Amino acid sequence: MGFRERFRRLGAEVSRPHPDGEAELVVGDASYDDWDVVTDYAELETARAFRQSLTDRGQRAVLTADWPLDEFGRGDIALRVPPGMGIEAEEMLNDPEE
Repeated sequence: MGFRERFRRLGAEVSRPHPDGEAELVVGDASYDDWDVVTDYAELETARAFRQSLTDRGQRAVLTADWPLDEFGRGDIALRVPPGMGIEAEEMLNDPEE
């Protein structure tokens, strides 16, 4: 009997590792398709930091992905803001002193 089977017999669920902050990522939700994409990121930790920078200044922002990330928090992640707010959000990110 293998490790996973013994774990299942004990009632433990064996699942893939997941990165911190994965709950902040919206995966496969078409309701954000009309939001402006400010920039794309390859890993969740960096994307979360930039989203936090915007939300700390009162800007609504969300992280989206078409597909789930890998176990290390890597994938194709878009930082989005409501329609028409993309340029303002870009300016906020480019001028951290504001």
